[in-house]
Amino acid sequence: MNHVVNEVGHNAGHEDIVLKLLNVESAYGPIKAIRGVSLQVKKGEIATVLGSNGAGKTTILKTISGIIDPRKGSVEFKGQNITAMDPAHIVQRGLMHVPEGREVFPLLSIRDNLLMGAYTRNDRDGVARDMEAVFNYFPILRERAAQDAGLLSGGQQQMLAISRALMANPDLILLDEPSLGLSPKLTKEIFEIVVRINRERGTTLLLVEQNANMALNASDYGYVLENGRIVMEDTCARLREKDDIKEFYLGLKEEGVRADRRWKKKKTWR
Repeated sequence: MNHVVNEVGHNAGHEDIVLKLLNVESAYGPIKAIRGVSLQVKKGEIATVLGSNGAGKTTILKTISGIIDPRKGSVEFKGQNITAMDPAHIVQRGLMHVPEGREVFPLLSIRDNLLMGAYTRNDRDGVARDMEAVFNYFPILRERAAQDAGLLSGGQQQMLAISRALMANPDLILLDEPSLGLSPKLTKEIFEIVVRINRERGTTLLLVEQNANMALNASDYGYVLENGRIVMEDTCARLREKDDIKEFYLGLKEEGVRADRRWKKKKTWR
């Protein structure tokens, strides 16, 4: 399988690379979930990994954050090797993971959930400022700050999970399927705020998402993952214009006989 890369490449000076994966392979028992994955995320950008259900997107994030130990390859964060490091130590280095399914603490209040995100911090004034900032991004959390998190709707829990990660004042946030189970309206709202967080705070994000349209519009650089392998990468502006991405991920199809013939063909990266 040919790995299709843009002509220019995702080039940056070494000091600009926040996250780098090199030939990473992870598995669940005998089943390989990702195979030889290499990618990098530049400081201040939103990068995305697109792929269908079961492609291995969540496994990439779990490998980065130390939940799964890779069998091969390396993971570097801010120039330091964090491969198979304890997840708690990875968090202390400034990397936060917002997992698929949100995973809030249901019996703690919204305020206490947010304070759990700031657990590694000692700067009380900074924590207070960031609490105010997340309340400004998601006003509903301020209104319900004393309420148990388990009583929130799915969309509100997603807002809380993102906010809890922001409370750590991280250098990088891993965001797993933020649109999962949400209405189109809520999905649009959350993606708009994710972009605001990136632009206003300079927070670097690696997003994995099945909703390719939302992900490509919100992100700067994208990778396409199929069967555990990266098969294409490019700027999101260029990816949106590629015929295969339009057809197989955005659901756009040319009219007429020629389009029908193309549709029956395999993807060009096969």
